[in-house]
Amino acid sequence: MQLDLGRDEMVVLGSALDLLRGLGDLLPAGSVVVVEEPDLIRSRDLDRHCAALSFVSRLVAVEYQTGLDTAALLAREPELAAARLVVPGLEYGVLAAAQLAEALGLPGAGVTAAEIFTDKHRMRVLAAGAGLGNPAFELVDTAAEATAFAQRQGGRCVLKPTRRAGSLGVQIVSDPALVAAAWAASADPETPVDATGRGLPTAVLVEQVLVGSEHSVELLVADGEVRFGNVTDKRVLTGGRPVETGHTVPSALPPLARRELLDVATRLAEAAGFRTGVLHSEWIRTADGPALVECAARLPGDLITALISVAYEFGFVPAYLRMLRGERPGLPARPTGAAAVEFLLALPGTVAAVDGVRTARRVPGVLDVGVGVAVGDRVAEVTSSARRSGQVLAWGADPTEATVAVTRAAGAIRIITG
Repeated sequence: MQLDLGRDEMVVLGSALDLLRGLGDLLPAGSVVVVEEPDLIRSRDLDRHCAALSFVSRLVAVEYQTGLDTAALLAREPELAAARLVVPGLEYGVLAAAQLAEALGLPGAGVTAAEIFTDKHRMRVLAAGAGLGNPAFELVDTAAEATAFAQRQGGRCVLKPTRRAGSLGVQIVSDPALVAAAWAASADPETPVDATGRGLPTAVLVEQVLVGSEHSVELLVADGEVRFGNVTDKRVLTGGRPVETGHTVPSALPPLARRELLDVATRLAEAAGFRTGVLHSEWIRTADGPALVECAARLPGDLITALISVAYEFGFVPAYLRMLRGERPGLPARPTGAAAVEFLLALPGTVAAVDGVRTARRVPGVLDVGVGVAVGDRVAEVTSSARRSGQVLAWGADPTEATVAVTRAAGAIRIITG
């Protein structure tokens, strides 16, 4: 069933082409307008890619990632006033999407909430004021200030840019003497492929290192009311770069622990005045209770939406789009099964061979295997989610079965580098 959309009635801020391709059967021809930065249109050859998608009517070049002038945009592109929903296609389009939705009187996160959840320091201040679990934190201008913070925290700290996604620039530093050497990777992180080359301004946040199991909470919210909630179990790299290596939906935690995470995520949404959309928050269950790690006012990445759709047997993303259009679709109260993803991590070097893919696909429960590197490709150290080398997706009757299947299948694949 296609979404009931006419021409140019869905505006996407940021060229999330993989997301759109996955919705191709739902989107009528010519229904989507993609808004993207001029330099990204050129560097990513987006004119050609969008022309190949029948549901994309046109591509609009606008500078939005460092501030959107909605009045100027609507004056230049008056046809956008016919939009029925505005969608952030990626992290760096969240604030602009909220601004455009508000200007058009359409449902969205709300500008204030979008500003909070696109700035990790503002999010920390909000959480502290709302009485939510929060690590000690400080906005710092120099490596010396970060070093002093680490010394006060027993020698360890987390360094992170305030305006980046996908674990980019996030580092756990275990010795104050190493903070100065690590500083640049957080203060001046590499430019992600979906960010404008003009540069995205960021500051540096230094935080207490939290210890405990890691989870995320995905909420579908309409007019401030939580309509659906899920808890995801997360797996991350140990060491200095806590990049996510896998997820399982739903969480295997006991019911009371899951309820606690849903409750704190709901309190976070309420404190920010979040209106309509998806809120994806990350938490660590410490000895003192759940503590907030990060939060995004957009669809989660890492195939979490696919895992939710499999585990709960409903279209998570179509439901989200319908809510942004003002509808109230029926949503499941509980999962009927489970699903998991495990990411492939290759050692740095040049790929010499990729073995075991057929074996992985034959593991019972495996839904999909994707290898993103080939022989001859150069693999860099995994310092962000963009540097992983592929993924395996699997399902099971419960979280344990799904996790065992995906772990077994991913373990069968060997990416040999030299």
